Amino acid sequence: MTIAPEAPARPAVPDFLELEITGRCQLTCPSLCYAKAGPTESHGSMTADDWKRIISEAAEIGVKKVQFIGGEPTMHPEFEALVHRALALGLSVQVYSNLYRVKPEHWRLFTHPEVSLATSYYSDVAEEHERVTGRKGSHAATRENIVKAVSRRIPLQVGIVEVFEGQRTAEARQELYDLGVRTVNIDRVRSVGRGEVHVPSTKDLCGRCADGRAAVMTDGTVTPCVLGRFLHTGNAKADGLAAVFNGQQWADTATSIPRRSPSMACTPDDSSDCDPSNTEACDPAY
Repeated sequence: MTIAPEAPARPAVPDFLELEITGRCQLTCPSLCYAKAGPTESHGSMTADDWKRIISEAAEIGVKKVQFIGGEPTMHPEFEALVHRALALGLSVQVYSNLYRVKPEHWRLFTHPEVSLATSYYSDVAEEHERVTGRKGSHAATRENIVKAVSRRIPLQVGIVEVFEGQRTAEARQELYDLGVRTVNIDRVRSVGRGEVHVPSTKDLCGRCADGRAAVMTDGTVTPCVLGRFLHTGNAKADGLAAVFNGQQWADTATSIPRRSPSMACTPDDSSDCDPSNTEACDPAY
């Protein structure tokens, strides 16, 4: 009789926590934004004090790293204060920004030794990049700020999402390597948010959501990751992170997500297996 190997248990408390602090963004990304973010969207119902409490609780229960994401997280009025709160509590921080506009004070923040950056880039050709972002001038601005990040030796991870046929993703990756970016991954559009082409399901996930990672939405909802936003496991604002991660709904949801081999996980690029410890952002279809 053949006995199938038992899947390893998933930890109750993740090491990596994505904090989606706003739905506001300068870009619209009409064909793929998983958060349906845009210039007129709100920061959600979570107050700055709510986020500070969540960050404090994350540190208390054993989270090691938080990622500020959106929308465009730097557009939140308390963005800097929230990052400083996380750093003061000993958490490592990653900021997933579109790098369209970067304030001087943000550059100073990004050079902190416990802060890293992540961004999205779609083509080495401005027209193609802006076809994805929906914002003229976004290619030049993001490229310029990628160069600035590299020149400042800020750890930078870039995700390229394949949105349309013929998109120059390979050329974009080579351009990023030539600019000095060393962590570049390619992903596909997931059926989430504006990229939805069918009802979202666990088949759209990389197979590692809830495995050492989780996300908190702008209303406090806790999900396995920002791409697994259709899977609700509780509310951190109402109940607290510890209660959510120790709850049956979190355990059941984590078990429901099918595991996949590294070659099938998250991105067709074999250089990445969507290991949260290596590719924290998991190349979301941003």
